[in-house]
Formats: sequence, C-alpha cells, structure tokens
Amino acid sequence: MALLVRGGTVVTAEQAVRADVLCDGGRIVQLATDIAAPKGCEVLDAGGQYVMPGGIDPHTHMQLPFMGTVASEDFYTGTAAGLAGGTTMIIDFVIPNPKQSVLEAYRAWRGWAGKAVADYSFHVAITWWDETVSADMETLVREHGVNSFKHFMAYKGAIMADDETLVNSFSKAITLGAIVTVHAENGELVYALQDRIFRQGITGPEGHPLSRPPEVEGEAANRAIRIAEVLRVPLYVVHVSSRQALEAITRARNEGQRVFGEVLAGHLLIDDSVYRDPDFERAAGYVMSPPYRAKEHQAALWRGLQSGNLQTTATDHCCFCAPQKAAGRDDFRKIPNGTAGIENRMEVLWHHGVGTGRLTMNEFVRVTSTNAAQIFNIYPRKGSVSVGADADLVVWDPAASKTISAKTHRQNVDFNIFEGMTVKGCASNTISAGRLVYAKGELRVERGAGRYVDRPPYAPYYDAIRKQAELAKPSGVERPRR
Repeated sequence: MALLVRGGTVVTAEQAVRADVLCDGGRIVQLATDIAAPKGCEVLDAGGQYVMPGGIDPHTHMQLPFMGTVASEDFYTGTAAGLAGGTTMIIDFVIPNPKQSVLEAYRAWRGWAGKAVADYSFHVAITWWDETVSADMETLVREHGVNSFKHFMAYKGAIMADDETLVNSFSKAITLGAIVTVHAENGELVYALQDRIFRQGITGPEGHPLSRPPEVEGEAANRAIRIAEVLRVPLYVVHVSSRQALEAITRARNEGQRVFGEVLAGHLLIDDSVYRDPDFERAAGYVMSPPYRAKEHQAALWRGLQSGNLQTTATDHCCFCAPQKAAGRDDFRKIPNGTAGIENRMEVLWHHGVGTGRLTMNEFVRVTSTNAAQIFNIYPRKGSVSVGADADLVVWDPAASKTISAKTHRQNVDFNIFEGMTVKGCASNTISAGRLVYAKGELRVERGAGRYVDRPPYAPYYDAIRKQAELAKPSGVERPRR
C-alpha cells in the first residue's frame, strides 16, 4: 500500500524545503507540494515536523560472540530498537575467529541477521591471513556486495591483526575496490598495560581506561594511516575517541589523503569519571573500547565533527547485561567490552548538536545518515530523500521530549549509558521500505522484513588510483655511474 507523508519540511544534507513525500513499492515515487493521495493510500500528517532520511548506524554488533559470552541484543531486537529511534539501517560486523574461514563466518552472520526488521549490511573483519583469506575477500566483493573490511589493532591473542596482516589485507582491498577500516589501539601496549595495572592491585573498572590511554589510540591511528598512505587505499577509522587520533586523521586529510573518521554518540557526551563510580555494576556498564575519555577529548571530538574531519556518527552497539559484565568483577580485563545506544543516538545528537547550535539540521542529516551512505557507496539509495531512493524516512518532532532510561527503552539490555538524560527532539514516526513501522510510541515491525543491502565496490576511484600507480612505475633501473 502507498504511503503519503504530508505537510512536513523535508530536511536533507543539502536543503530544507516544504514538501510531501509519496512512497510506493518500497521507494519514494514523488516529492512535491500538495500531492493528491492516491486511492487507498495511507496518509501520515507530518505538519510542524521534519521529514529526514532514516538514520544509518555504520557500526553495530548484534548477537556478537565475544569475551566468552554473546551480546544480549540480536538482529530482531536491535533493529527494532533502532527503528524506534529513527535508525532504518545498520552496518554490522562479521568477525571470524582466528583461522576460521571468512566465508563461513559471513554465512553464519547472514543466517543470524535473517530476523532483522530493518535493512542491514556487513563489514567483514580480517583477523588472520593466508591465501584463502585473499580469495574469500574477492568472493565477498564480487558476489556478496561487501565493500569494506575491518581490522582490529587490539585484542591480542584473539582477533588482533598485526602489521603483516594489515599490509596484506590493505593491498588486496585496493585491487578489489574496497575500503579498509580499523579499530585503532596498539594491542601490544594495551596488553602490557593491562598486566601492569592489574599487578599493581587495580582490579576494578577504573583500570580499564588506565590500560587504554589516548596515546595508544593515537599511535595506532597514525600507523594505520601511514600504511594506507603507502598502499594508497582509502581508510575509515572507527570510534575515534581521543584528540590524538583525531589529530592524526586531520593531518592526513590536510595532506590530501583519503581518510574518514567515525565518532560515537557516547564519546561525545560521556567522560571517564563513570569508571570511578564505587558501584561495580554502574561502572562496568560503561566498559567499552576505546573507553570514555576526559572532557578535553569530548570538546575536541565535537570540533572534529563540526569541521568535517569526522564524518559519521555511530554507536558500536554491543550489549552485555549486568550478569555478563560480572565476569570481570575481580579483574577488569574480563569485563565484556560493549555498550548500547542505537535507540538513542539520533535524539542525543539532535539535542546536544542541533539544540545547542553545534550542528545545523542539514549537518545533523549528514552525520547521522548521508555521509555513511556516501562513504559506503549506497547513496542515493540510502541517505537521501529523492525520487527513486528507498523509502526509509524518519518524521522528527522537534518539540517532543523524553527522559532516557533503561526502564523504558526497547534495547535488550539492562543498562543505558544515557540514563536520566532529558532530550528535546525525537522520532515521532519511522518509515522503512515505505511501511510505517514506528508510530508515536508503537512499534509495528515484522520479523525478517529487513533486507540485505549490497554495497558495490568503488571502481572509478580505484581504477584511477591503479592507473596512476602504473604510470609511476619505473620502466627500468639504471646502474649508478661511478
């Protein structure tokens, strides 16, 4: 059935205009003022509200097996919570175990995601290397619509990719037209600091940020950037949390390098004092990596977002409940790393971004949706309000307010990092593939309705890079004259 969104102001990354939006067959079919509703069409009144592209969260971990347990949020509950907050698509992560077939892991994640109620896609992590991994990367790009590969520079002894793996994977990615992403922390240094701090008798959550200081993130970000520079592959740095990492990204971008940065809503709004809470459950609830930082880093990250040196916002949504976090009660190294946020990302960014003048409405759309769609090559299908685009929309009520709480959120976790925060500006209605799936507090989702989204490789850009590299090759080596 067709759906007409009537009377709102359409806000995109470029403009804000009064227009009605007609959706049919899962797509936007007309964008104009005073559209006559076709016979049998459902009409949604958006008067006094903004109609924006649905949010894209480019960094989630639904149902993730990690640190001896499995994340409490699965693809059904997680995407449903996202829709309630205005997020209509996620890009999750396939993370193979060391020596596990990359394609085998990909197939497992695709199976788990079959219950999703919103659209989804996958980054695929490269956690080890041999020629079978190289072949699997090629299959994923050419046959399965994967155009991004993730590399964890931390978690030594588990999923950490060493420099040799980075070089091999980055080199393969450039031949495939894929972008590479990194979790930037020096894993060797983190491992050594964790051991040292624990032996000093610091066993609680306060040891977590001490073992992962900003410098270990800055060093790893710079190292990944310089490897990418030599190999001429575009790089996307996930969950930038520190001034040092941001400075490395900014420096590279100023030098003309193709580097992108992502910031989490939590890193913009929460500081490291949360780890010093004497209540273990509350402090452990904030344990994630990289950890929350001192307030000076929050100020720097906002400047990075405003200046365009950080392009996307995400959540790293990875939920573990109190009994799971309790595995590290006597050893902070064993606290499962992860926090929630998919339901609240857009509202906290609107309140603290648009509501404070840090971001314009157009910039808000850009950093919550459009930039991710463009970077990961699914624009204008996603991230736009245009004829032919997927009818993934959020109707935003700037006057609505709520107080965030674990008692009322839809996320399948018993803790909320934004607990008690009152925000103004929320999703009143969310539309996914032309269907009204969230309406004024009521979820109307259908299990399995989410679609897998293919993301094609970046052929034109990469073809140009390869041609330049070929032209730069010396035709021969001349013996030095004596």
